[in-house]
Amino acid sequence: MTVSLFSEDAYLRSCSATVLSMQEQSLLLDQTVFYPRGGGQPGDTGEIHLSSGKVLKVLDTVKGNDGSIVHQLDQFAGTLEPGTSVEAVIDWERRYAHMKMHTALHLLGVVLPYGVTGGAITAQKSRLDFDMTDPVDKDKVSVELNRLVTANHDVQTQWITEQELAAQPELIRTMSVKPPVGAGQVRLLKISDIDLQPCGGTHVAQTGEIGPLLLGKVEKKGARNRRVNILFGQ
Repeated sequence: MTVSLFSEDAYLRSCSATVLSMQEQSLLLDQTVFYPRGGGQPGDTGEIHLSSGKVLKVLDTVKGNDGSIVHQLDQFAGTLEPGTSVEAVIDWERRYAHMKMHTALHLLGVVLPYGVTGGAITAQKSRLDFDMTDPVDKDKVSVELNRLVTANHDVQTQWITEQELAAQPELIRTMSVKPPVGAGQVRLLKISDIDLQPCGGTHVAQTGEIGPLLLGKVEKKGARNRRVNILFGQ
């Protein structure tokens, strides 16, 4: 299994690693800073640097069927033998935008305290789908969302057992996707005293890092579904 260094420190931009295996363009390492696609957050892109000076492009990062983290390389990757030492380097600008957006969506969920039926994150725009019938007051939501950003709340992660989570089902906000179980522990995201819920994504350390946000299009996707988009402000 690959050690997911990003779970403990989302600000790591690179790490030394050892090749576990490589099949065609799928590379497995003993540890990585690359976040695999999941929870609405895209997989990281970046580069794998070899001791020879050659640089391999990582086009995407995904989870394998066995829970491994797979770095999907470009078609000119060649072959790497197990035990080869490499340096894994993420596209930091893209990742940091995802970190800010992902944290901003948690704040949006604080402003709109409804069940979440879906969501998606990009470096430019992100969205959450809410199980709600009430109309969304865009001006009010925008003001409250940016108030939470500028309050500069601390953002931390903590772990609880699966049994503890089962005893607190109210912590789970997502209605369509449940936290993965089987590992014994579940990772929680805690934003000051305003948000606490399971989340395996990457986030900023303080909400003030997000910067100004704009509320984008609000769409009615069903009788009980409102899609709310957010963008970075100027």
